[in-house]
Amino acid sequence: MASEETHTLIVNAHGALIQLALTVEIGQLLGIKNMQTLEKLVCRVVNLGPDQPGKREVGIEFELASPRFWRIAFPPSDWTPRSPDAKAPTPHSLSAKPQLKKTSGLPIETDKKALNK
Repeated sequence: MASEETHTLIVNAHGALIQLALTVEIGQLLGIKNMQTLEKLVCRVVNLGPDQPGKREVGIEFELASPRFWRIAFPPSDWTPRSPDAKAPTPHSLSAKPQLKKTSGLPIETDKKALNK
């Protein structure tokens, strides 16, 4: 079984956007593990970014919604930027590099389908 350590680019209650060097296909099942909590979930590849040398962006979706997997709070469904609790946007300089959230290393285990090609 192949595995790879990676980092999340975007997370939500239904999955994430990650970068993988492994070759995966739409619909393929993967095991994902949060290295901070050691929690494991099954997810499905739902989107593949364009081919790039090295790593490719891969959209994954949990088999079952799991808003607590990432251990971050998501705003309620009725939240808007005009809510009293909303904070003003953070000013960004044009020369600053975007900060990617390093949630944890997430080993990805591919299913046997990928290994039998």
